[in-house]
Amino acid sequence: MVTRWILSRPETLTEIEQLPLKAVLANCPELDALTGHVRSFAQMLTERQGERLPQWLDAVRQDDLSSLHTLVAGIDRDRDAVIAGLTLPWNSGVVEGHVNRIKMLKRQMFGRSGFSLLRKRVLLATCSTTRLSVIGLPSTER
Repeated sequence: MVTRWILSRPETLTEIEQLPLKAVLANCPELDALTGHVRSFAQMLTERQGERLPQWLDAVRQDDLSSLHTLVAGIDRDRDAVIAGLTLPWNSGVVEGHVNRIKMLKRQMFGRSGFSLLRKRVLLATCSTTRLSVIGLPSTER
Protein backbone atom coordinates (compact mmCIF):
# COMPACT_ATOMS: atom_id res chain seq x y z
CA MET A 1 0.00 0.00 0.00
CA VAL A 2 2.84 2.41 0.84
CA THR A 3 4.38 1.80 -2.59
CA ARG A 4 1.16 2.86 -4.30
CA TRP A 5 0.99 5.99 -2.16
CA ILE A 6 4.58 6.90 -3.07
CA LEU A 7 4.03 6.27 -6.79
CA SER A 8 0.76 8.23 -6.89
CA ARG A 9 0.58 11.95 -7.53
CA PRO A 10 0.36 13.58 -4.08
CA GLU A 11 -2.70 15.64 -5.09
CA THR A 12 -4.63 12.48 -5.99
CA LEU A 13 -4.25 10.90 -2.55
CA THR A 14 -7.20 11.18 -0.20
CA GLU A 15 -6.81 12.52 3.33
CA ILE A 16 -7.20 8.94 4.60
CA GLU A 17 -4.19 7.90 2.48
CA GLN A 18 -2.08 11.00 3.18
CA LEU A 19 -2.12 10.66 6.97
CA PRO A 20 -0.60 7.15 7.21
CA LEU A 21 1.89 8.00 4.44
CA LYS A 22 3.06 11.07 6.38
CA ALA A 23 3.43 8.92 9.50
CA VAL A 24 5.47 6.29 7.67
CA LEU A 25 7.71 8.91 6.04
CA ALA A 26 8.23 10.70 9.37
CA ASN A 27 9.47 7.46 10.93
CA CYS A 28 11.79 6.46 8.07
CA PRO A 29 14.10 9.18 6.69
CA GLU A 30 15.40 6.85 3.96
CA LEU A 31 11.89 6.22 2.67
CA ASP A 32 11.17 9.95 2.83
CA ALA A 33 14.26 10.68 0.69
CA LEU A 34 13.31 7.90 -1.72
CA THR A 35 9.80 9.34 -2.04
CA GLY A 36 11.22 12.74 -2.95
CA HIS A 37 13.50 11.27 -5.61
CA VAL A 38 10.76 9.07 -7.09
CA ARG A 39 8.31 11.96 -7.34
CA SER A 40 10.93 14.28 -8.77
CA PHE A 41 11.82 11.72 -11.44
CA ALA A 42 8.12 11.18 -12.21
CA GLN A 43 7.71 14.93 -12.70
CA MET A 44 10.69 14.98 -15.07
CA LEU A 45 9.15 12.11 -17.00
CA THR A 46 5.60 13.44 -17.28
CA GLU A 47 6.58 17.05 -17.97
CA ARG A 48 9.45 16.23 -20.36
CA GLN A 49 12.11 17.98 -18.30
CA GLY A 50 15.15 15.92 -19.25
CA GLU A 51 17.44 18.89 -18.73
CA ARG A 52 16.90 18.43 -14.96
CA LEU A 53 18.41 14.92 -15.02
CA PRO A 54 21.99 15.90 -14.04
CA GLN A 55 20.73 17.75 -10.94
CA TRP A 56 18.50 14.79 -10.06
CA LEU A 57 21.42 12.37 -10.39
CA ASP A 58 23.58 14.56 -8.12
CA ALA A 59 20.79 14.76 -5.51
CA VAL A 60 20.40 10.97 -5.52
CA ARG A 61 24.17 10.47 -5.14
CA GLN A 62 24.16 12.66 -2.03
CA ASP A 63 21.70 10.37 -0.23
CA ASP A 64 22.71 7.00 1.19
CA LEU A 65 20.27 4.93 -0.88
CA SER A 66 22.23 2.07 -2.41
CA SER A 67 19.34 0.83 -4.57
CA LEU A 68 19.05 4.22 -6.25
CA HIS A 69 22.82 4.41 -6.65
CA THR A 70 22.59 1.33 -8.85
CA LEU A 71 19.91 3.05 -10.94
CA VAL A 72 22.05 6.20 -11.22
CA ALA A 73 25.04 4.16 -12.40
CA GLY A 74 22.88 2.59 -15.11
CA ILE A 75 21.53 5.96 -16.22
CA ASP A 76 25.06 7.40 -16.31
CA ARG A 77 26.15 4.70 -18.77
CA ASP A 78 23.78 6.15 -21.37
CA ARG A 79 22.99 9.61 -20.02
CA ASP A 80 22.45 11.29 -23.41
CA ALA A 81 19.86 8.70 -24.46
CA VAL A 82 18.01 9.03 -21.13
CA ILE A 83 17.95 12.82 -21.40
CA ALA A 84 16.62 12.51 -24.96
CA GLY A 85 13.95 10.05 -23.78
CA LEU A 86 12.88 12.42 -21.02
CA THR A 87 12.83 15.44 -23.35
CA LEU A 88 11.84 14.52 -26.89
CA PRO A 89 8.25 13.75 -27.92
CA TRP A 90 9.16 10.65 -29.96
CA ASN A 91 9.11 7.11 -28.61
CA SER A 92 9.29 3.53 -29.80
CA GLY A 93 5.91 2.52 -28.38
CA VAL A 94 4.51 1.23 -31.68
CA VAL A 95 7.58 -0.89 -32.33
CA GLU A 96 7.53 -2.25 -28.77
CA GLY A 97 3.87 -3.14 -29.25
CA HIS A 98 4.69 -5.19 -32.34
CA VAL A 99 7.60 -6.91 -30.57
CA ASN A 100 5.30 -7.74 -27.65
CA ARG A 101 2.67 -9.18 -30.02
CA ILE A 102 5.25 -11.35 -31.81
CA LYS A 103 6.60 -12.63 -28.49
CA MET A 104 3.07 -13.52 -27.42
CA LEU A 105 2.53 -15.48 -30.65
CA LYS A 106 5.87 -17.22 -30.12
CA ARG A 107 4.95 -18.17 -26.54
CA GLN A 108 1.59 -19.55 -27.69
CA MET A 109 3.34 -21.97 -30.03
CA PHE A 110 6.10 -23.01 -27.62
CA GLY A 111 7.54 -26.36 -28.60
CA ARG A 112 5.98 -26.38 -32.07
CA SER A 113 7.88 -26.17 -35.33
CA GLY A 114 10.24 -23.25 -35.90
CA PHE A 115 10.67 -19.94 -37.62
CA SER A 116 8.55 -20.80 -40.65
CA LEU A 117 5.43 -21.41 -38.52
CA LEU A 118 6.08 -18.25 -36.47
CA ARG A 119 6.45 -16.25 -39.70
CA LYS A 120 3.16 -17.62 -41.03
CA ARG A 121 1.32 -16.84 -37.76
CA VAL A 122 2.70 -13.27 -37.64
CA LEU A 123 1.73 -12.63 -41.25
CA LEU A 124 -1.75 -14.11 -40.80
CA ALA A 125 -2.33 -12.14 -37.59
CA THR A 126 -1.31 -8.93 -39.37
CA CYS A 127 -3.53 -9.68 -42.37
CA SER A 128 -6.61 -10.40 -40.25
CA THR A 129 -6.13 -7.17 -38.26
CA THR A 130 -5.71 -5.16 -41.45
CA ARG A 131 -8.76 -6.81 -43.03
CA LEU A 132 -10.93 -5.96 -40.02
CA SER A 133 -9.81 -2.33 -40.02
CA VAL A 134 -10.52 -2.05 -43.77
CA ILE A 135 -14.16 -3.08 -43.28
CA GLY A 136 -14.46 -0.53 -40.47
CA LEU A 137 -14.81 -2.67 -37.35
CA PRO A 138 -13.85 -0.81 -34.17
CA SER A 139 -10.95 -2.26 -32.18
CA THR A 140 -13.33 -3.58 -29.48
CA GLU A 141 -15.06 -5.85 -32.03
CA ARG A 142 -11.87 -7.36 -33.43
